[in-house]
Amino acid sequence: MLYSPVDVEKKWQAYWDQTNAFEPSLDFSQKKKYILSMFPYPSGRIHMGHVRNYTIGDAIARHHRKHGFNVLHPIGWDSFGMPAENAAIKHGIHPKKWTYENIDYMRKELASLGLSFSKTREFAASDVLYTKHEQRIFIEMFEKGLVYQKNATLNWCNTCQTVLANEQVEEGCCWRCDNPVEQRLMPGYYLKITQYAQELLDDCATLKEGWPNQVLTMQENWIGRSEGLEFSFSLSETSKAKLNHQFDGYKVFTTRPDTIFGVTYTALAPEHAIVKYLIEHKLLSDEKIASIKKMQSVGSRERAQADKEGLALELDVIHPLTGKSVPVWVANFVLVEYGGGAVMAVPAHDERDFEFAKKYDLSIVQSIESSTLFDGSCATTEYGTLVNSGEFSGLDSKSAQKAIIAHFEVNQIGTKVVNYKLRDWGISRQRYWGAPIPMVHCPKCGLVPEKIENLPVALPEDVEIKGEGNPLDKHPTWKYTTCPTCNADAIRETDTMDTFFQSSWYFLRYTTDPSLWDAVPFDKESANYWMSVDQYVGGIEHAILHLLYSRFFTKVLRDLGYVNCDEPFTNLLTQGMVLKDGSKMSKSKGNTVDPDAIIKEYGADTARLFILFAAPPQKELEWNDSAVEGAFRFLKKLAFKSENAFACKQIPQINHDSLTKESRYARKKVYEALKKSHEIYEGNYTFNTLIAACMEALNALSDQDDKSVWSEGYFILLNVLEPIVPHICWEMSESLFGLSNFVPIVLKAEVFVEDTMVLAVTINGKKRSEVEVSASISKEEALCIGKESVAKWLENATLIKEIYVPNKLINLVVK
Repeated sequence: MLYSPVDVEKKWQAYWDQTNAFEPSLDFSQKKKYILSMFPYPSGRIHMGHVRNYTIGDAIARHHRKHGFNVLHPIGWDSFGMPAENAAIKHGIHPKKWTYENIDYMRKELASLGLSFSKTREFAASDVLYTKHEQRIFIEMFEKGLVYQKNATLNWCNTCQTVLANEQVEEGCCWRCDNPVEQRLMPGYYLKITQYAQELLDDCATLKEGWPNQVLTMQENWIGRSEGLEFSFSLSETSKAKLNHQFDGYKVFTTRPDTIFGVTYTALAPEHAIVKYLIEHKLLSDEKIASIKKMQSVGSRERAQADKEGLALELDVIHPLTGKSVPVWVANFVLVEYGGGAVMAVPAHDERDFEFAKKYDLSIVQSIESSTLFDGSCATTEYGTLVNSGEFSGLDSKSAQKAIIAHFEVNQIGTKVVNYKLRDWGISRQRYWGAPIPMVHCPKCGLVPEKIENLPVALPEDVEIKGEGNPLDKHPTWKYTTCPTCNADAIRETDTMDTFFQSSWYFLRYTTDPSLWDAVPFDKESANYWMSVDQYVGGIEHAILHLLYSRFFTKVLRDLGYVNCDEPFTNLLTQGMVLKDGSKMSKSKGNTVDPDAIIKEYGADTARLFILFAAPPQKELEWNDSAVEGAFRFLKKLAFKSENAFACKQIPQINHDSLTKESRYARKKVYEALKKSHEIYEGNYTFNTLIAACMEALNALSDQDDKSVWSEGYFILLNVLEPIVPHICWEMSESLFGLSNFVPIVLKAEVFVEDTMVLAVTINGKKRSEVEVSASISKEEALCIGKESVAKWLENATLIKEIYVPNKLINLVVK
């Protein structure tokens, strides 16, 4: 058969499309597999990262279909977000038009890869129907107390009149207009993910068999459970007076109460209420106020990477145990969202505190004596024995922690608490292209949710997007409405939801037949059948936010009665990046490879084969043009050699004992490939080793001429390769076997029984020859044949020892 990928691929893609070949069954009595790759943002064109992600998922889905599973393998579009608004600003095109035109184009690109997605379950997260149910879920979360509104300090660009994400603040300036960013207190909506912090942490243990350890560790660290002491520093009387008696002190939290006697200063975040009061009432010099405002303009991510900076606030607090005065500073490394924005500083035993103290010549007091000598040149952070710690001196760190916490609790000056780094999830975005938050501001009733029957609250399409302010807030009519409770004139919420809201439950929507989509977000019976996702595939960059929010949503929706499962994804595969010239492909570097061009020149099967053969899925993949050519040559060889096989409807029956040595070896290699296919789909998905086994099998078939062995080989190899290179396998399988080979195939033990074995013959550990002997040969016979094969090296030598290892070697020790 001559290989013409264009014709073959068009034929089978049309066939699959016309026959709805990949739609899941509604028969819930069947065994199931839910295979899902993270849905893409419709940026306009697919890239090689997409090809890798979706080819991996598709191979897994196709394998399970062949093995009798009811397979759900859907695709959709994560279609809200800023790039659409940026395109509107740059090109004057409406975000909706830009988005859906991109979806149409990318859908065709994905189809050209022969991906076995369900057609009927495709949707975009920006579809009004999806928004309707999303708003319903939001309202139910609000009514359950999981949504609240509060003021928070956000990055504000006064020029663009918009809030910026931390990623959009570059060196304190707006990424778009390059003008300074200021921190502004603004209202926003928050989801109480912290209410689920302990369950999210505990359930990481249930995912250890199916998730990469690296991802679970990242989530555990992000949740950041810690036990420690929370107590208050009381302001000195002088400091209280300076602050007009508006503050008595502030709380701090520490996981190291054993170091409390080493506190020599405390530090507040630039956004702390006391710092703001000092600025607003001009209780500091103009120079200090300007410096603090500069700190406030820098996003938390940039501050964490910046040099440590701070200023004395000319305030003091009282140490709760020693009664000594402790100076108060403002420092850029203290974040208001953690621990209330205040820390106790122990420079002798904390590297960050030490660096700051050294820079500003603050006192350093040792309170722990450890195995590392403290000489004042650096902080010693290990546990040890307390010194200079009053009545607690002499205690080891662990004992001291318990004793000091007990002392605080008995004297009612502090308590043992559990803290989490995890913060509640702020979902408000001052954007147009997002799902509107379905809340109404009524002058009489306050903040009230829209009525369920009035959903969806849809976006107006007659908007102008110029990059300044929120288009929904500026719209002449959209935000004006009536209160759902009292019917008085009211104002709609003009914030839209963070796009992570959409991606936190989309996998549940897929579980439901589209005939039910209008009525419910997803059907409970369907969700309980399909969930959890058996295999989720996506990039490591989503290890924290998307995956953590999806886990949170699943637990919330369980508690709201929507679904029974606790976790959304049983198994997670994080595929590596596709590199070219050693770095990640990007337009700015000019090192991208266009998947459309590869498909046009070589065909989709070549692209799929290369992407799965070049590296294990979890590893980075280096693009290699010659390896693409090699993949294409293999497929041409596979097609050409098929002429050696004869047509049949079932696997040929072969008398293995009557075959030549070469034919027996070829059968062994074919069945080794089949065995490998059984193994790799159990979790490690090392497609590269499977493809290598298939290549070896084809080479072995080429070294023999038995037609039955050829036919059996193709019956099996086309089955094994179908998930990887489906088009060519369907074409040849139809021609040779009427597709009857696309069923589970049983391994045959006879092919693995060896009649002979090859033994390496070594002298003093150095290989001198190789002999092939009967598998049933005795030790004495094997040694005799082995010595004969190396006779010339044994001349004039004294044989000291003979070692025989069956199936491996003969080693002769001489002198």
